[in-house]
Parts: sequence; C-alpha cells; structure tokens
Amino acid sequence: MANTMRWRYGETNPVVLPVASATVIEIGDLVYLDTTAKPAGDLTYGASLAATQEAFHDSFVGVAMQQSRAGDTQDIRVATTGVFEFACASATFDVGARIGVDDNAGPSALLNQQVIAVNNANPELSIGYCAKRVNPAGTSVLVDVIGTVTHAGPQAAA
Repeated sequence: MANTMRWRYGETNPVVLPVASATVIEIGDLVYLDTTAKPAGDLTYGASLAATQEAFHDSFVGVAMQQSRAGDTQDIRVATTGVFEFACASATFDVGARIGVDDNAGPSALLNQQVIAVNNANPELSIGYCAKRVNPAGTSVLVDVIGTVTHAGPQAAA
C-alpha cells in the first residue's frame, strides 16, 4: 500500500526505531518490534487470526510516521499513541469498541494498514479503541492507538 498519513489528531508520543535494510515500511503501517521495526504483514501468521492478533498485540509499537525503503538504514519515527484513520471491511463500530489488525483473505498474513473489530472481552487482541462511532456501516474507522511496548497497550477493564 502506498504511503498514507493516517494520523488525524492527538499526541503521537513517537519513538525512533531501527529498521533492517531489507525491511520495507510505508507511512501508516502498523508496526511491531522484533529487534527492529517491522510492518504487521511481516509477522509470521499463527494458527488463527486471533492467535496472530495476540502475537502482534504483544509486540505492537504503533503507526509508522516515516517510510523505510528497501536498502534504507536510517531509523524511523513511530507514533505510539494518537487517533489514526484505518481502512476496514464494511462494518459498524461504537465508540470504545476494541480494534485489532486485520488479515488477508487467505488467511495467511496480517494487513499493514487495515483493521477489524475484536471482541471487547479479548483486550489481548486489540491495538486500540474506536474513537468515533461508525453507523451506518463504513469502510474506515478512527482508532485511538495505544502501543503495547511503550504504554502496555489495551488491557482488560478493571
């Protein structure tokens, strides 16, 4: 997917992360940390979408604010918080609904810039919360992103 600035508002609390020279990251990619920054699609797909979402949640940093082309060796800035607009399959969302990273039709890989609703009872699958109600159904949603690595990510309600 082409570089897409998905940030809409809020503090981004960025971190700067190294990227391996062979890794390609686009602006707007959901990023996880595996010694270096990587886009969601690079995570090894697990036994199911839920298993893969949980693995992604555990190492989720945030949203890429800079690109890294193949061969680049510069660190990139990644937003660990803020409200971002992501593509989604046509759906309705209520404010506060948990949002997770989506997968391809295979299913064999996570998508770098697409999200899906996850069960509110499973915070370990989410990367943030719906920040604006979507009803009637829409194909984009505002997500209040919370990086797990830096801010402990979405957790179960007390």
